[in-house]
Amino acid sequence: MNALPVVSHWIDGEESPSNSGRTAPVFDPALGIETKRVALANESEINAAIASAHKAFPAWRDLSLAKRQSIMFNFRELLNLKKPELAEIITSEHGKVLSDALGEITRGQEVVEFATAMPHLLKGYYSENVSTGVDVYSTRQPLGVVGIISPFNFPAMVPMWFFPIALAAGNTVILKPSEKDPTAAIWMAKLLTEAGLPDGVFNVLQGDKESVDGLLTHPDVKAISFVGSTPIAQYVYETGSKHGKRVQALGGAKNHMLVLPDADLELVADSAINAGFGSAGERCMAISVVVAVEPVADDLIDKIVTRMNNLKIGDGRRNCDMGPLVTEVHRDKVASYIEIAEQDGATVVVDGRGVEVDGDANGFWLGPTLIDKVAVTSKVYTEEIFGPVLSIVRVKTYEEGVALINSSAFGNGTAIFTNDGGAARRFQNEIEVGMIGINVPIPVPVAYYSFGGWKNSLFGDTKAHGTEGVHFFTRGKAITSRWLDPSQGGINLGFPQN
Repeated sequence: MNALPVVSHWIDGEESPSNSGRTAPVFDPALGIETKRVALANESEINAAIASAHKAFPAWRDLSLAKRQSIMFNFRELLNLKKPELAEIITSEHGKVLSDALGEITRGQEVVEFATAMPHLLKGYYSENVSTGVDVYSTRQPLGVVGIISPFNFPAMVPMWFFPIALAAGNTVILKPSEKDPTAAIWMAKLLTEAGLPDGVFNVLQGDKESVDGLLTHPDVKAISFVGSTPIAQYVYETGSKHGKRVQALGGAKNHMLVLPDADLELVADSAINAGFGSAGERCMAISVVVAVEPVADDLIDKIVTRMNNLKIGDGRRNCDMGPLVTEVHRDKVASYIEIAEQDGATVVVDGRGVEVDGDANGFWLGPTLIDKVAVTSKVYTEEIFGPVLSIVRVKTYEEGVALINSSAFGNGTAIFTNDGGAARRFQNEIEVGMIGINVPIPVPVAYYSFGGWKNSLFGDTKAHGTEGVHFFTRGKAITSRWLDPSQGGINLGFPQN
């Protein structure tokens, strides 16, 4: 049997095979088989990636804004041309259906397009004659080497939340992708090189905790951007901050959808399906809890079940609505919550275990699951499941629903469905969550606004992309200047006199 290919690092403008002797498996989730290995970096490889970025920084920082902008435009055009190729890579390693993968790339491309405006975004201020003959002005300058640690669920979009802005602002980048789906990062590195990015400006460091800790502790890395679970986000934030780094660490979520009695239940049911089961529920902005203000729950459940029965589950390369979960271990963990729900007295309305699929029997399958009457003390409610499991919690009033959502340890995204503008306005003011949807189930803001939650969903003060993202990857400098007027001596530009 031939040895499986090994996904390597990308250092100093080329693929860099690992000599660590350590690898991890990469699976095709729809087939349930290992298709390749990924290198796990050792200390020397971590240092090589950082050294490459550190060496490339001065020249990249000093390159004109116009030239950096041109490279970002080139990358945008190449990405637009070749994104079907990237989508196939994502589907083969993550499992999401091709339409989901293409949607992910498109949302990431929005940030690329935002970053092409960096010359405007980096403009400072100027105040003339603040004191006699004294002017004050400000500039924003890049930090240096920055690290990005991205999760498995969006192997293209999440890195693109960060690196286009970081690069356009003049930083050099080291991306540490998830070891579950590492190939998309290498593909993007090659595309950046094709777009004209100099060697060493963008590096990919494969690996596990050793790579993460290397980035968090190395003195030449000035900032860390992270997306992942809350416990790891807190670890990244505390460790990186302890080592003097600027850190934005986006953590987990338990997103609610509050449904008022006046809501359009057809819209709500469609939204619950899309937000609960899209990408197999493996996204931090998925709706995992529908908070139904009675008496709508029974009618809403009927509408959701009707739609669930029409969903086609299978290989993401086929004409399906939902693919497998990313690994067998993760599938089994998600499925365990269905058993917990039964033990805690909830009603499993639709059980995704044993679902019929259009795909290989060995794939990591779990069908859409709907659970009613979930107790708020159950782990099914309190923990982030990160899979296609949608819970229904029944409440009697709007106030009870808001109090329930605000009591959550998470504060990523939430939505309200209603035709009452006053209720919606009150909700957006009272709810303690970072991103709000009004009749919109997944309120991910466009790229020129910033993405990030509150409470245990975000560690650090700065959110991703938008103005906050630009500020994260730059630091301000204020200059106070005075120049003597020629009449006070110095250069005399008048005609010479005898």
